[in-house]
Amino acid sequence: METREDCFNWLDFDVIMVILMCLGDPADFIRVSSLSRFWYNFVIANGLCKKLCLRMFPQLSAVDSVVERGNRQRNPIDVGSCNSAEWESLETEHRAFAFLARQCKTLPATSCIADAVCASSTDNYPFESIVNTLERGDRVGPRASYWSSKGQRDHTVPETLVYKLDAVFCFITEINVQPFQAFFQPGDPIYAAKSVRFRVGHPKSPSPLDILLQKAIQRNIRTDTSEGFSMAQPVDILHQEAPEDGFIWTWTSQEFPMAQENRLQKFKLPKPVLCFGGIVQIELLGRVQRQEMDGLFYICVSHVEVIGGRLFPGFDIEILEPSGKIVLKYFPNLSPIRIRHHRAQPVLIPRLPLLRGGLMQGPLRAFGRMPHLFQRIRQQDESDDPGSQQHEPEPT
Repeated sequence: METREDCFNWLDFDVIMVILMCLGDPADFIRVSSLSRFWYNFVIANGLCKKLCLRMFPQLSAVDSVVERGNRQRNPIDVGSCNSAEWESLETEHRAFAFLARQCKTLPATSCIADAVCASSTDNYPFESIVNTLERGDRVGPRASYWSSKGQRDHTVPETLVYKLDAVFCFITEINVQPFQAFFQPGDPIYAAKSVRFRVGHPKSPSPLDILLQKAIQRNIRTDTSEGFSMAQPVDILHQEAPEDGFIWTWTSQEFPMAQENRLQKFKLPKPVLCFGGIVQIELLGRVQRQEMDGLFYICVSHVEVIGGRLFPGFDIEILEPSGKIVLKYFPNLSPIRIRHHRAQPVLIPRLPLLRGGLMQGPLRAFGRMPHLFQRIRQQDESDDPGSQQHEPEPT
């Protein structure tokens, strides 16, 4: 009978960690944890799924704690193996971060803007409102559809557009902006910015809407109607005015140059970004086109897209004020993607002795057997449930 020897018996603890962190798919960590009780404890105790998520999304360093919601059946904890509360917390983090990494890798990226919030300035409201940028293209019927800033003599004055996403917790892969070409002006000028920069974050407490509603009440703002006078809608006020310091920005991109062309320009982020709070700001830097009528510089945008994926309802967040730390709430029963945790299969490879102080040493030639190990694990997964792929995503 062939004698099988585990390659990890020859490696130091630090070398094992380096090898495992070369894996980029949370499914691999789930498979490793399914090999035996030892590997289950090893993956969880060293927080490998959390380390993978932090590598994918550095913004997760703001997460202070993870809370699991639902009626998930938990396995009993071995007495004496670890402090029960601490170990339960590690298991919760393992499940939550495994689901999070998997969702971010498998969910399709779609447009995720829910509404326009405010613009730093608007030239002719409501005809040139930020709301127009939610429509694709630069025309709605015979009417031009775009947002326009107020005119400035200084071409360096920036402008900002703020949008609300359709979930408070989501990931973003790219942001697309289409400048507006004024086809009704001589020469068909394009009012593009020189460059753009993006921010993600969340509203301060109280929210900007609360602040502007209070302003409306104090000013007693009124609008003319066919029936007399009525109070202006708070959302109209919000679209016209950008509250100073109304948001907390948790991530800022590099500057992207913008072409002076009338097309949807795609700005793909170097890495996907997590948005805590569901707010995105587009900062338009530098003015190029001067309007012939008044000699002032303007920036005009016809359409904006934010491409990404919503992590709700599988996840929700709570932002702790004033620290800005995040409580990540995990709802396994509501997650659209399910990760199947297999029962441990110790027959695949021999059970290893418990690592203590990194005393596992030996030649690195055993590393060459790693691809065969994970191939065997995947084959074992498929043989366990050959029909599962017909009803759900690839089991992990």
